[in-house]
Amino acid sequence: MAVNTPAVRAAKRATANVPIVIMRAADPVWQGLVASLAHPGGNVTGLSFMPDELGAKGVQLLHEVAPSISRVASLYQVDNPGALLVVTETERRSLDLGLRFLRLPIRGTSDLPGAFRTATGARTEAVFVMDDGAITKLRAQIAELATRHSLALVSIYRDFADAGGFIAYGPSLTATYRRGAVYIDRIFKGAKPADLRIEQPTKFEFVINLKTARSLGLTIPPAVLLQADHVID
Repeated sequence: MAVNTPAVRAAKRATANVPIVIMRAADPVWQGLVASLAHPGGNVTGLSFMPDELGAKGVQLLHEVAPSISRVASLYQVDNPGALLVVTETERRSLDLGLRFLRLPIRGTSDLPGAFRTATGARTEAVFVMDDGAITKLRAQIAELATRHSLALVSIYRDFADAGGFIAYGPSLTATYRRGAVYIDRIFKGAKPADLRIEQPTKFEFVINLKTARSLGLTIPPAVLLQADHVID
């Protein structure tokens, strides 16, 4: 099992024979990891998160939830090619919406305080967190820094909203890992990765943290609140 694009690439370099089940990989076809979603070929199959599309959707929802926000930054691991794909698409959508966009590449935990200082210096009002396993593990620290700098934190995962982020839109991580176990089970029972279609999520969660909204001085339009699957208060 390989989580995120760098892990999948490392696994593919290590073996062309041992089955590899992927999780949370950004556009595996574009990355050259598989031939197609329907017919992966080779030894790789699993689940793709479409994070490039989800990043663009997240910025769009932010614009609807808090139309007063005009400057957005994106925090991502610079050595993750999947995250770079996501940040590029998110930037494109942000500019389409008339938002100013700032990239905040980091290499590790020690870069986080400087990245948030950069965002504040550029008068950024919101930070979008790109899909990355390493970054997800740092959600408490990232949420604390966002609160300290009065920045609205946006993510694909509810985990960040639960940690104090502003809004989240994306699939359930728990459901994804459970589905990954199904792939592993099928392979152990004789299925070939080349013949197992790569799945994309079909169910998404829209989460709003009202407590965080109030601390940021943001008022959520009632129509948007009705769209939320979960409201944290």
